[in-house]
Amino acid sequence: MKDQLSFVLKVFLLSVVISLLIKYVGPFIFIPATSVNALIIVLFPTVMMAIALAWRFQAHKQS
Repeated sequence: MKDQLSFVLKVFLLSVVISLLIKYVGPFIFIPATSVNALIIVLFPTVMMAIALAWRFQAHKQS
């Protein structure tokens, strides 16, 4: 039970930090509104998850 609570607290704190960065630092970052940038922003999480899962699959396959 303690492990689950600590995991939830870590996720909560990480989301708070990301939220504050978006709110206070985000407006100072200039990203031009182009279709390429939109595609990068939309597809980046999916590509990163695919890489992480492929890496994990390879590690599991070798052991």
